[in-house]
Amino acid sequence: MKRWYVARTLANAEPKAQFNLLRQGFECYLPTILKRRSHARKVENVSRPLFPRYIFIRRDLSNESWRAIHSTIGVSHLVCQNERPVPVPEGVIERLHQHEDDKGHVKIGSLLPFGIGEKVLITAGAFTDQIGNFERLCSDGRISILLELLGRQVTVQVPAGAVSTCA
Repeated sequence: MKRWYVARTLANAEPKAQFNLLRQGFECYLPTILKRRSHARKVENVSRPLFPRYIFIRRDLSNESWRAIHSTIGVSHLVCQNERPVPVPEGVIERLHQHEDDKGHVKIGSLLPFGIGEKVLITAGAFTDQIGNFERLCSDGRISILLELLGRQVTVQVPAGAVSTCA
């Protein structure tokens, strides 16, 4: 049965790894996002990997060889545990595909379980157990939240994994 696995790539070599894996007949997936970049008074949206230095590869390890992945140009190694590749949990890749736009970029905001203005609970970090309003998803993957601190509203940014919906 074919499953998805993760390969670590060399720095900034995800497209090169994808090209070489496809050339060898491997089925692979490199999820991308649109990221805003400012340079020399110019702002533009550029395509960047959702998971820098990682690419997904689909194989049936019981019937197909996987060791050639290690020697592919652009690939560092396949993520393994006890010298066996670790499969990606079922449904992860399918969920990423569901949240792609018409150009194939993953819309991160659609992966979040809450909307703008909704009350959220910070579950880790310096602001643990604080309740605030979700403002936006930042380009670096962090979440911007409006908190009431010391009688005034303050915007804080926390990792996406440190926030949950308020019950």
